[in-house]
Amino acid sequence: MRRTLLLIPHEIAGLPVFGFGWLLILLAIGLVARIVIGKVRGQSPGKILATEGLLWAIAAIAVTVVLPRVELHNLDGDPVGMAIRGYGVMLLLGVGSAIWLAAYRARRYGIDPDMIYSIAPWAFFGGIFGARAFFVAQYHRQFIGDTFFETVGNMLRFTEGGLVVYGSFIGGSLAVTYFLIRHKLPVLKFGDVIVPCMFLGVFFGRIGCVMNGCCYGGRCEEGPMALQFPPGAKVYQDQLFDGQLLGFSYDAETREITSVREGSLADQAGIRVGGRLNELNDDRSEWKSAPRDIPAEDVPTGVVVTVDGRRHRWSADQLPNQALPVQAAQVISSISSLVLCLALCGLSRFDFRTGTIMLLGFASYAVLRFVLELIRVDEAGQFGTNLSISQWVSIVVFSLSLGGLAWLYRSSKTAALRSETSPNR
Repeated sequence: MRRTLLLIPHEIAGLPVFGFGWLLILLAIGLVARIVIGKVRGQSPGKILATEGLLWAIAAIAVTVVLPRVELHNLDGDPVGMAIRGYGVMLLLGVGSAIWLAAYRARRYGIDPDMIYSIAPWAFFGGIFGARAFFVAQYHRQFIGDTFFETVGNMLRFTEGGLVVYGSFIGGSLAVTYFLIRHKLPVLKFGDVIVPCMFLGVFFGRIGCVMNGCCYGGRCEEGPMALQFPPGAKVYQDQLFDGQLLGFSYDAETREITSVREGSLADQAGIRVGGRLNELNDDRSEWKSAPRDIPAEDVPTGVVVTVDGRRHRWSADQLPNQALPVQAAQVISSISSLVLCLALCGLSRFDFRTGTIMLLGFASYAVLRFVLELIRVDEAGQFGTNLSISQWVSIVVFSLSLGGLAWLYRSSKTAALRSETSPNR
C-alpha cells in the first residue's frame, strides 16, 4: 500500500502554493507567454482571450478556490499541503492507456483516431462525475462537514478513492452517447471500439485500489492471494474497531464477548468470553505531543476498550503493524479486467454485428462484478437482501445487455428476411 506518493507543501518561502500563491503566479506567467507567442504568430490578444479566456478563468478558479479546499490539514486544522495519491496516479494512467488503445482500435474500424481524442474529455469528466456521484449518493453521510465548503471539499477528494466503477460506466457512457448523437455519429460502432478499452482502465484503477487500501476482500488465511494492509488503511481500521486485531469478537446487539483468540492482546489483558463490551474507541491521549507538520491522517492512533467496567488502553506502538490477511479482491478484479479487455479485443477480429462487442463487454463485466462482490466485504446488502448495490446493478446491466443482444440479432435477422422476400431483390 502506498496511499500518498508525494505531499506538495502548503507553502514555499512563506508564500502558499495554492490559492493566491505560486501556482496562480505560474498560471499568470503562462497566460502572458501564450499571448506573446500568439502575437508573434499573428494572433491578437483579444482573439486569444475571446477563444481561450474561459479555460484560463476556469483554471484560475480551480487554483484559487478548489485546490485549497482539498489540501490536507494537521491536528490543529491548519493546511500542510496537497497529497498526490497513488490512486489518483493510477487513475490517470488507466484513462491514458484506455484512450491510447481506443485510438489504436479506431483505425481498424475505419474511424479517424482524432475522433477518439475529441470524445476522451467527455468520457473522462462524465466518468469521474458519475463514479463520484454514485459513491457520494451511496455514502452521503460521511461527506457532510461543518460548513458547505467543507462538504463540497470532501466530495471533491476523488483522487483519494471513493469512485464506483459502475457510476463511471454510466456517467461516461451517457456523456459519450450525447456527444455521438449530437454529432450524428454511429453509437454502436463507437461502442465496439471504446468498451474493451474501458476494462484496461479498470486494470490500472484496481491497482490504485491496492495502493489506497480500499475495495478489499473478506478475511482469509495467509497465502499467495492474501493481502495485509498497514495502519491507516480502511481495512486496518475496520478490523481494529470490530475487535479482530485485538483478538476478540462480540455480538453487535448484546455487546457480549463471543470469542477471544489465545495469545492475543485481548487475551493478555484478561478479556474473557461472556464479558460485556462497554466501549471501543480510538485513543487520542497522545495527540497533544504529535507533530504538527504532518497531515492528521498520518498521526498514529491508539485504542481504548472497556469490558465490564474495566478499561484497557493500547497505544499505536502496541498495536499490530499490519491488518489480518484479507482476500486480494483488488488484484483479482484487476487481472480479470485485463483478461476481459484482451478477450474482447480478440473477438473484435471476427465479423460480428455492430454493437456485439459493446454488449458482450457490459454483460461479461456484470458477471465478473457480481462474483467479485462475493469476495468483497466492504458493501452492505441492499433492499432487505444480502446483495450489494453493485450486485443489483450487475443484474440490471446483465439483463439489459442480453436484451440488447437479442434485439440486435433479431432486428438484423428480420431485415435480412425482408430483403430476401422483397420483390425488387
